[in-house]
Amino acid sequence: MDLRQFDISRYLATLPLFQEVLPAELQRLATGCRLRRYARGESIFRVGMPCEEFHVAVKGQVKLFAISSAGQEKVVELVGPGMCFGEAVMFTDKPYILNAEALTDAIILSVGKAAVVREVEADPRFAMHMLGGISRRMHGLVRDVQAYALHTGMERVIGYLLHSLPEEEMHDNCNRACDAAFALNVSLPVSKATIASRLSITPEYFSRVLHDLEEAGLIRRDKRDIHIPDVARLASYTLQ
Repeated sequence: MDLRQFDISRYLATLPLFQEVLPAELQRLATGCRLRRYARGESIFRVGMPCEEFHVAVKGQVKLFAISSAGQEKVVELVGPGMCFGEAVMFTDKPYILNAEALTDAIILSVGKAAVVREVEADPRFAMHMLGGISRRMHGLVRDVQAYALHTGMERVIGYLLHSLPEEEMHDNCNRACDAAFALNVSLPVSKATIASRLSITPEYFSRVLHDLEEAGLIRRDKRDIHIPDVARLASYTLQ
């Protein structure tokens, strides 16, 4: 991808956060953006750094993580293409509270705080779009906390494998008998250790769950590619 030819305003229009924003507003916002390549393992920001922008993963995978006092890493979120991160902290006038690192070679679009504030002051509707995006992310984090507290490790792994399936579609497949099994192919975008940290389980337990699911005929594995022959059966497995 030639970054010099990248149309930032057009790309912003594809994001849920800005889909209802007028083209002229996006063009102004684009002037406060920067596009940068990051190599695998390169830091995007660290805890304590000033937060003067939020970010969008255009390409690649990013992990948001914390480090405990004992030096243990905890992955809080995995960010893929089209996902925003850092937007909530940007409005607090406080430094970053998490670390962000490229898990793969990545292209990151950073949107400057000054440009965002300028548009918020010009049109309150812009602020509502931003609040909507932040609320969706908070809702997702609340669901994660509920999963850690109420779901078993097996349920968390199954939930992760089914994350690419729309929630309402998954429920439809679980709650009605299907004449033909609904299949799904999942490719693990990052290492098992990273995913395990994200799910608050050990890598060994994550591997054991995948092995047990394969033994039960619920998945088939080929390195990082996982084939789910019957989504409804996998989704309802822990209810049996």
